[in-house]
Amino acid sequence: MKIYLNGKLVDKKDAKVSIFDHGLLYGDGVFEGIRSYNCLIFRLKDHINRLYRSAQAIMLDIPLSKENMIKAIVKTLRANKLKDAYIRVVVTRGEGDLGLDPRKCKHPTIFIIADSIALYPQELYKKGLDIVTVATRRNINEALTPQIKSLNYLNNIMAKIEAINVKSEEALMLSYDGYVCECTGDNIFIVKDSELLTPPISIGILPGITRGAVFDIAAKRNINAKAVLLTRYDLYTADEIFLTGTAAEIIPVVKIDARSINKGKPGKVTLSLMEEFRRITKIDGYRYNA
Repeated sequence: MKIYLNGKLVDKKDAKVSIFDHGLLYGDGVFEGIRSYNCLIFRLKDHINRLYRSAQAIMLDIPLSKENMIKAIVKTLRANKLKDAYIRVVVTRGEGDLGLDPRKCKHPTIFIIADSIALYPQELYKKGLDIVTVATRRNINEALTPQIKSLNYLNNIMAKIEAINVKSEEALMLSYDGYVCECTGDNIFIVKDSELLTPPISIGILPGITRGAVFDIAAKRNINAKAVLLTRYDLYTADEIFLTGTAAEIIPVVKIDARSINKGKPGKVTLSLMEEFRRITKIDGYRYNA
């Protein structure tokens, strides 16, 4: 495997960063997870724009233009001869000292990994997920807004641990005042009375690229989709529930907090959206030659 590291392609065993890198010491950095399907990088420009917005929000200057970042991603895919891949782009503050001061980090670190990923077992896309609400609340916007896709993922990891401890595949996280936010790595939608409902960005969620794709699909199909405040009651009484994310794509939820949704089976709307999403991954993105 070849890894892009600060302008060079290196073997996996040689892909090393300093133990003084503030991405490691403090989670000071940003990242994107991106998918390619048969030599088409799905919604690449959307991912790149979000990466640079995240960097701007934490005052991190990425030493590559957006165009050159795209070239670096393609270069990494070609070096690994990958047509279908999960791409992880990471930009850290760079090497500094043991203090917090970001001014001590003179040169950001950039690395790109292209590999495969399977977030959930394939059978769950047919059977659906059983998820639970956990006690760990989502970071509030006033502390560390989830709109920044930062390297500090401990909030999500703590929630994931709670789910693992009760043998659940995924955890639902609430806002500090009890509204539905998102899962540890995915946005959440419900289907209610033929409408698609999902929490608003302002409640404290990451504006997912796949979430946006679902809104686009809904608009083309004349399905009313909107972002509204949701409670657990709304989820418990939903007609259907599904999650969206780059790694997860679209996956049904058939049980939440021991309540069955749609009699424990993936719903028609969810399955239809899954089918359409698979179709657009073949046409909506940046084409390259492996």
